[in-house]
Amino acid sequence: MTEKALRLGTRRSKLAMAQSGQVAEAVRRVTGRPVELVEITTHGDVDRAHLTQIGGTGVFVTALRDALVRGEVDFAVHSLKDLPTTQPEELVLAAVPEREDPRDVIVARDALKFTDLPRGARIGTGSPRRMAQLNAYARTHGLDIETVPIRGNVDTRIGFVHAGELDAVVLAAAGLNRIGRSGEVTDFLSVDTVLPAPGQGALAIECAADHADLVAALGELDDPFTRAAVTAERSLLAALEAGCSAPVGALADLLADGQSVKEMRLRGVVGTTDGTRTVQLSTTGPVPQTHDGATALGRELASEMLAQGAAGLMGERAH
Repeated sequence: MTEKALRLGTRRSKLAMAQSGQVAEAVRRVTGRPVELVEITTHGDVDRAHLTQIGGTGVFVTALRDALVRGEVDFAVHSLKDLPTTQPEELVLAAVPEREDPRDVIVARDALKFTDLPRGARIGTGSPRRMAQLNAYARTHGLDIETVPIRGNVDTRIGFVHAGELDAVVLAAAGLNRIGRSGEVTDFLSVDTVLPAPGQGALAIECAADHADLVAALGELDDPFTRAAVTAERSLLAALEAGCSAPVGALADLLADGQSVKEMRLRGVVGTTDGTRTVQLSTTGPVPQTHDGATALGRELASEMLAQGAAGLMGERAH
């Protein structure tokens, strides 16, 4: 008798389905059980208002989590950057697989790079974080750009460029890689120019805390370095009391000496969306071996950023 299929809850977007399909394949390998995708529509998929207006935090996650709690699905796959920093007690983050490229990218007309865009170039993004850092970079490097708020899936956003409505759009490298469209990237934005969203490029596999066997099986897909990095980044975000739509960038990366990994560096930035004021700091320490160690790294950097006035740059803070 074949074992009952595991039900994987996923958003319906092309990117979510691609991500979930890849995770489903990995779960089939480690459990030997069939996996079926269960499509769930979230508030963020239906409401076309800007994310900052509809609540930002959790708009793509709540419906999936509700389905998990009700037992309609066995586990769910999220883009980690969409996940609120508080974890519900009845759910557990069973695995954070190895991270994809965390960088932001530009898709521009005429295959242009960011620094080659014409004066007054219109760049589309729905992210206050990207606006803040692009505008700050433009100010300090004598570029003249206009950031334009947009929403929509990858097709819609790239469509604005093809239609001539925008000169460029900013997207996540990981998303384009996962749907096989990385060939459309005209420029990769260095993390020295734009720090990604906390958790960008990483996936979160979540299930009910009381499904011990499933938690253990999914745990085989966990990448400890990725988990330590994103835990530090999300701890910084939480300590700043900022939601996922706040203009906060963070990236933890590993510093290696030859073959051995020696330290973890955590960088954080917060800024006003017009780019006039930013607070950007970094801290380096031993690679955290525990959840608490990674959390402490994020909290430490957040307190330094708050001491330099970060709170005043974020607009409405999450409570």
